[in-house]
Amino acid sequence: MSRKAPVSAAPSVIDITEIMRRIPHRIPFLLVDRCEDYVASQSIVGIKCVTVNEPFFAGHFPDYPVMPGVLIVEAMAQTSAVLMSKSLEVDTTGKAIFFMSLDNCRFRTPVRPGAVLRMPVEVTHSRRDIYKFKGRAMIDDKVAAEAEWAAMVVDTQ
Repeated sequence: MSRKAPVSAAPSVIDITEIMRRIPHRIPFLLVDRCEDYVASQSIVGIKCVTVNEPFFAGHFPDYPVMPGVLIVEAMAQTSAVLMSKSLEVDTTGKAIFFMSLDNCRFRTPVRPGAVLRMPVEVTHSRRDIYKFKGRAMIDDKVAAEAEWAAMVVDTQ
């Protein structure tokens, strides 16, 4: 009797090189280091390794550095833009993915240097090139932030 090892799907990791091909953001405003668990048109998990070298910590706040809440939301939105771009196979030349709305945004735990933000994002509704999402920014098992938002592909030329 022979036994075969179970076949497992390779993890769906999107590295920084692919992220930079898919969204136009660049340092210091690129807020996603990699993405995991991509499921086309359904879900993705963004990862942001927060370091003390982030430029916003110089002024927010020098004696007690905290990642600004709007940048946590932006990191979740960039994660969703990667999902949209990959799912729709958007040619980023002359196009951008823009926020349309932001709802039910809550901040629960401060994000400080050394944190690894894990941002599970899922599609709640989609129609052509408009997507609605919900997501969380997690530090270990704690919710740092959560929100719902919509985004669409826009011609920039």
